[in-house]
Amino acid sequence: MRYAFLLLAAAAIATPALAQDAVSNARTNTGPFVDSIIIGVGAASVPRYEGSSDNTIIPAAAAHGTIDGYGFTIAGTTLSTDIIPYRNATGGKFVLGPVAHLTLNRNSGKRTRDAQIRALGDIDMAVEVGGQVGFTQTGVITSDYDVLSATVSAVYDVTGTHDSVIVTPSISYGTPLSKQIFVGVNASADYVGGKYARTYFGVTPAQSIASGLRPYSPGDGFKDISATGLVNVSLAGDLRKGLSLFGVASYERLLGDFGRSPVTQDRTQMIYAAGLAYTF
Repeated sequence: MRYAFLLLAAAAIATPALAQDAVSNARTNTGPFVDSIIIGVGAASVPRYEGSSDNTIIPAAAAHGTIDGYGFTIAGTTLSTDIIPYRNATGGKFVLGPVAHLTLNRNSGKRTRDAQIRALGDIDMAVEVGGQVGFTQTGVITSDYDVLSATVSAVYDVTGTHDSVIVTPSISYGTPLSKQIFVGVNASADYVGGKYARTYFGVTPAQSIASGLRPYSPGDGFKDISATGLVNVSLAGDLRKGLSLFGVASYERLLGDFGRSPVTQDRTQMIYAAGLAYTF
């Protein structure tokens, strides 16, 4: 899971927004889409770096909203948008829009306890830009306002830090259990280029001498698969407005060359987040 998406609090507050609007029109099934904005803050337990065997606590913040039907999501260091507007509360819609993101993985040795990893040196922040395409359907299985989405995003590093493309297919499903409780699940994978693999999971001969880790030069491929579960509970009694409490748990498994890297201390990466959100 790339550090652009570590603040998984976004998943807990963004997905319910679609269902919240649908709930308000559930009696008509085809009512107009209602704009909303939801903001969440809290804390997350995340790996100290990707491949680390221990976690650290960081602030978590995210926002999701629609303006005239056009969607946006801000999740920590990631901004994604949807330039195809929602028109109806239920039914299907294509997703298309730009994505921008900062990768901060191993950019500061102060966050890493392992002396060998610190000896590899810090990695400059990467700025990645690209886009996403997909489809979302509101009203699928359980009701007129459960949500199924499938997207593929692709971004490219424009700073030269890893100078690679990252492609992320993702599928998610969420449904309100009542006006007060929303649950959701998500599955995704990351395909990365060879330069990305060598930047974050490789060890050069010089780094090997400095750190004691064996030299390693991985290639491109699928870096990981991940699954996320979330719950959002309204403290005001209605998901469509007011204060709510969210929780997120995510499991990631590093694959192939990435799991075998001497940089990787644990193939299994766990993330937990919790906090408060407010819907306008």
